[in-house]
Amino acid sequence: MQLSGSLYLVLAILSSAAMTIVLKIFKTEGHNRYAIILGNYITCIVLGLLLLKDKSLLYKGTLPTYICGGICGILFVVTLVMMQKSIEANGAVMTSAFSKLGLIVPLIMSVVLFKEKPGAFQIAGTLIVLCAMWVINQKKDGGNITAPAVLFIVLLFTGLADGMAKVFDHVGTRDQDSLYILLVFVTALILTVFLFFAEKKRTDKTAQIKDFAAGIAVGIPNYFSSLLLLKSLSAFPAFIVYTVFSTGALMLVSIVGVAFFKEKLQKNHVAGLLMVVIALVLLNVR
Repeated sequence: MQLSGSLYLVLAILSSAAMTIVLKIFKTEGHNRYAIILGNYITCIVLGLLLLKDKSLLYKGTLPTYICGGICGILFVVTLVMMQKSIEANGAVMTSAFSKLGLIVPLIMSVVLFKEKPGAFQIAGTLIVLCAMWVINQKKDGGNITAPAVLFIVLLFTGLADGMAKVFDHVGTRDQDSLYILLVFVTALILTVFLFFAEKKRTDKTAQIKDFAAGIAVGIPNYFSSLLLLKSLSAFPAFIVYTVFSTGALMLVSIVGVAFFKEKLQKNHVAGLLMVVIALVLLNVR
């Protein structure tokens, strides 16, 4: 089980990093900002239906599966909206930093709600990860915080959305993993449709074919990232999975950015990534 769990976690990291890399490739400025998200969720739903072996689960799933899937889908969209508001009020740098620090929410949940007990090395590693996330997102012109409450909401809802996978792992059943993921994206799609048309009415911005193409390219790794992360949580404690998942994807995207997109790492990026390496070592000390 440990071996398969490790493989699930590695594949989840690769999928998560692939989402960011695809978004770097596809730049659709000036269009309806919800178009890519719509394409993403539609793709996830199609994949979910194709990979759902027992289609009778669509109407025979247990109540916890429906509830957890619906709540997580709502959290996905609320997080998106609050991040947009925070970017407008506090800037992209601070918003990005606080969204990554949302990692602390599922970690607290794992200890308080699910009685997981990290050792001294794991606690130290987790604290270093949180510091590294902050360091990496610092810039000389970090900007002013004009809406601290919005930043806190971003941190909270990002963390809750991530933590729902552990909640379902605790209250759900393993044979309904695919149904849970499908319900997450169905709920998110329904809410995003309303946001798309509201944006269109407000700005008169429409979608183009390349927006949906980008959404499809993002949706494929997005679906597998969510499913594989859920399976990883069945093999390892949540405080290990969430920290390794977040930091692993961050390091992979950084490496690809330097190697293929010719991005230059600033001193704070290098320092933060070194902190991440140290944290990963500590997290895996038994």
